[in-house]
Amino acid sequence: MNLDNLVKSIKEFEGVTRKNSIETVTNILDEVYNISGNVIIENGDDASAIDIGNNQAILFAADGIWEKLIELNPYWAGYCSVLVNVNDIAAMGGKPLAMVNILSINNAEFYEDLLSGIKDGCIKFGIPMVGGHLHPDAEFTSLGVSIIGIAQKDKIITSNSANVGDKVIVAIDLDGAPHEQFALNWDTTYNKDSTLVQNQITAIQNLAEKDLFTAGKDISNPGILGTLEMLLESSKKGAIVDLEKIPKNSNIDWEQWLKSYPGSGFVFTSKEENCKEIIDYLKKFSIESNVVGTVTDDNKLYLTYEDEKLVVFNQDINPVFKSS
Repeated sequence: MNLDNLVKSIKEFEGVTRKNSIETVTNILDEVYNISGNVIIENGDDASAIDIGNNQAILFAADGIWEKLIELNPYWAGYCSVLVNVNDIAAMGGKPLAMVNILSINNAEFYEDLLSGIKDGCIKFGIPMVGGHLHPDAEFTSLGVSIIGIAQKDKIITSNSANVGDKVIVAIDLDGAPHEQFALNWDTTYNKDSTLVQNQITAIQNLAEKDLFTAGKDISNPGILGTLEMLLESSKKGAIVDLEKIPKNSNIDWEQWLKSYPGSGFVFTSKEENCKEIIDYLKKFSIESNVVGTVTDDNKLYLTYEDEKLVVFNQDINPVFKSS
């Protein structure tokens, strides 16, 4: 395998480059992010957290579904709109409570398929869709879903709290397959029993409540390394990752695997003494985890393979959150 080609492919991956414009949004809205004074974590996490007293926080997140996905398979787009939001709450160590959606339709053929996908996603994850807004005569079809969850205020998993010396853990359900239309969708939920799928979400919450993580994110569109880089940028840290230690399904090549969006997949940082407990516990729920590297203080994400070591992301040159 050519490590240089692999690193170049990750840097140029659309799932990574599409994140470049986020900084423009956050810069303009930063002044009002905590205008109430009740927001208890910094901007840029998987969900925001609002203090509601009694050591409880409401987690609040939203995701818009990519237009390409809707056009190719509206049913799967609807299903994934539930999955991605549930994972955002899970990644924060919270319990998902309910969702709402905004749906714009210009193609009646998409309408029922989108809604059927949403319905089946709600059944799979056991989370209600309690309302929303419909544009029945839009010029295009789009879908956005927002979710709320709840967590103990002092147990929330954030992206900005990794420490130098922490171990990096990649945790993924390897028992899955690429979606037949979307090779980068590593589906681990659709054909699984809903009890196991819901228990995977609860498992992260249980570990969070034991203070076993220092930071974490769910693996999303930027893939494993792109998601880890977003965590590192939030924490203003770097890391060294050993490619061969990343849990991987043996049927998938490295380039596809590192770009995949798993149905159940997370990157965490943790103190070394807590890693074994995390790994052993998640294994009970079909999530394979491994220590893949160490957090550093030089703001670069390195990938090693055999005797090679290359920079994938340098926060001064090619960060995920800002155009280089």
